[in-house]
Amino acid sequence: MKFKGSDNYVATQDLMLAVNAAITLKRPLLVKGEPGTGKTMLAEEVAQSLGLPLLQWHIKSTTKAQQGLYEYDAVSRLRDSQLKDVDGGERVKDIQNYIVKGVLWQAFTADQPVALLIDEIDKADIEFPNDLLREIDRMEFYCYETRELIRAKHRPVVFITSNNEKELPDAFLRRCFFHYIKFPDAETMKSIVGVHFPGLKQELLTSAMKTFYDVRNLPGLKKKPSTSELLDWLKLLVAEDIPLEALQSKDDKVAVPPLVGALLKNEQDVTLFEKLVFMQRNNR
Repeated sequence: MKFKGSDNYVATQDLMLAVNAAITLKRPLLVKGEPGTGKTMLAEEVAQSLGLPLLQWHIKSTTKAQQGLYEYDAVSRLRDSQLKDVDGGERVKDIQNYIVKGVLWQAFTADQPVALLIDEIDKADIEFPNDLLREIDRMEFYCYETRELIRAKHRPVVFITSNNEKELPDAFLRRCFFHYIKFPDAETMKSIVGVHFPGLKQELLTSAMKTFYDVRNLPGLKKKPSTSELLDWLKLLVAEDIPLEALQSKDDKVAVPPLVGALLKNEQDVTLFEKLVFMQRNNR
């Protein structure tokens, strides 16, 4: 299996190399980068490109590693045991009726190879990745309730994303192939925009890109606008038919762009940007 990019996702050469290296090494691909740089979409596009079903496990702060393997629904079994007239009590006798299979169980027992996305692993507590070490490494786990060893029929192509909110354990990192998605340069960004807005006028794109990078390069921003926010902003500019003049300032100084709320997402950054514009206008 080789990933060669797709029509819907602009993958740089080093990113394609990273995907294929992880597949060759049979290790999970750990992808880090700013929020909005396409980490989750990468897994979706690789799966589609390689013709693999995609299983997704979106991690929350309360997620436990055991949930990815299986959960034993003891409450439902107790309730059913109190209602013995249901199926003559036969359902209660088979504990497998109360085993809820997690995404790792589903990936391991699939009849064909699948892609597995463990999304935003850094949201969980520090023990979460440690609790998955054996399963990720050996591709197997033991179900104590049914007394069976669940082994992977086919090794899934595993993608793990992180927004770098907290450090991951060294033992976990050793089992992964790592890639950091750098923020796209202007040329790569134009290619990304071209995928989503193929008919966008060149003049509008040039002005919008200049404004976007002016905003992004403003020192002191709490939350820099990302690729996804640029795409949202362009979608609004097209939908609202914003004239080109609204994006251009006569003296080539930074101006507050229309629909700035698509780019800046907190009041501190908006205030900071407005102060910069005010200072430039007054030549301070």
